[in-house]
Amino acid sequence: MLTQPDLAQGELVPIASIGEVLVATEAGDVDLGFVPIENSIEGSVHATIDRLVFNHDLLIQREVVLDVQLCLLAPAGTVLNDVKRVVSIPVATAQCHEFLSAELPSVELVAANSTAEAAQMVGEQHPEGTAAIGPPLAGKLYGLEVIAADIADHDGNQTRFVVVARDGVAHPTGHDKTSVVVYQRANAPGSLISILQEFAARRINLSKLESRPTKSGGLGDYCFIIDMEGHIADEVVADALRGLHSKQGGVKFLGSYPAGGDHGEAVRAQADSAWREAEAWIASLRSKIS
Repeated sequence: MLTQPDLAQGELVPIASIGEVLVATEAGDVDLGFVPIENSIEGSVHATIDRLVFNHDLLIQREVVLDVQLCLLAPAGTVLNDVKRVVSIPVATAQCHEFLSAELPSVELVAANSTAEAAQMVGEQHPEGTAAIGPPLAGKLYGLEVIAADIADHDGNQTRFVVVARDGVAHPTGHDKTSVVVYQRANAPGSLISILQEFAARRINLSKLESRPTKSGGLGDYCFIIDMEGHIADEVVADALRGLHSKQGGVKFLGSYPAGGDHGEAVRAQADSAWREAEAWIASLRSKIS
């Protein structure tokens, strides 16, 4: 979060779980919610995605990508052989599967709402034989020592977070993403191709495509969660969404927002320029209709 300092200018409010953050945001108890949505090792954080898709009407305002360093944290004097129980959020535990299988094969895994909550519980309660998985900062805050560092299964572990609000669409920056949910009008052959054609025809790059059960039907009843490059203010993106809405009907807009990273402005400018040229060409042809 400190990579985008303006987000830390307001009052920070700790809330115990992802679900409670989203409820508090929609209720107006907080202005913005900050929740994880994707991890480079474990993929989507469904506790966030499913709530944004099915339970809440919130709009993504920004994405923030943070490096994640996971360690085994325990009270001073604890060694690896003392650990009989490990506490953390299940997403973090899954990211350390190989370490746990090799070093602590019979350990009991206990779920927490976050790595911070896990470190707090171990640091304040000092349960015997219990360690937490979390970042070094969490250990420092709660008086824990790192007894095993960098225990994630893969290097380059990163988590993508999103900032959500009750309303408002972030101003375009030239390096943006737009997220939508598309509900199929019918589960029929070619349905997904029909959706993807709207983006391919306009050379819109998709950074993510994921199917999720709609929870309202039986097996095979899925919707598609799509992240695309560009902003709703871009002509090509707006036209693609217009086409999707006319063909599929059920499209939920999750937001257009500044993308993490420092590249991409030139790509959007070039795409918009090409679309304007094509639009001018069509307009010139239509002007000849008698």
